[in-house]
Amino acid sequence: MVKRLYAPWREEFILGPQPDGCIFCDPSRHRPVRELILHRGKRAYVVMNRYPYTSGHVLVIPFRHVAALEDLTVSERSELMSLTALSTRVLKSIQDPAGMNIGMNLGRAAGAGIEGHLHLHVVPRWVGDTNFLPVLADTRIVSVDLLKLKRTLRTAFRRASRSAK
Repeated sequence: MVKRLYAPWREEFILGPQPDGCIFCDPSRHRPVRELILHRGKRAYVVMNRYPYTSGHVLVIPFRHVAALEDLTVSERSELMSLTALSTRVLKSIQDPAGMNIGMNLGRAAGAGIEGHLHLHVVPRWVGDTNFLPVLADTRIVSVDLLKLKRTLRTAFRRASRSAK
């Protein structure tokens, strides 16, 4: 018997109007990105991944449209790393993961979903959080309500960024 997993939140992404331009360049113009922003810096921002690998999966994104890491300015690279460190600190304080995956997929061959605008993935991990579903059924299980987690993370980012100053 074939089992189905219902994921109605993806319908808008699949059937809805596709945005003009890059969704990461001006997040204020793209509601799905704007609604998930957790923290804004001067040159980069942190946003929840709308289709996370695990609960708490966030992206750190420069505001400027840049595809190659070497094309970022020193200030942009510095803030990207600072926001990555802030993201790991916040995720550790909220979710207590056993580890983290941090990385970029640069270019289509590397698996970049949005090729022209680099972004860094910060993915909290727990022992045993992988199973057969992603491999056999191309399905991921996200166990935490993303809207509730968004509120918790926004509060934690505000606290952490204030204490870092």
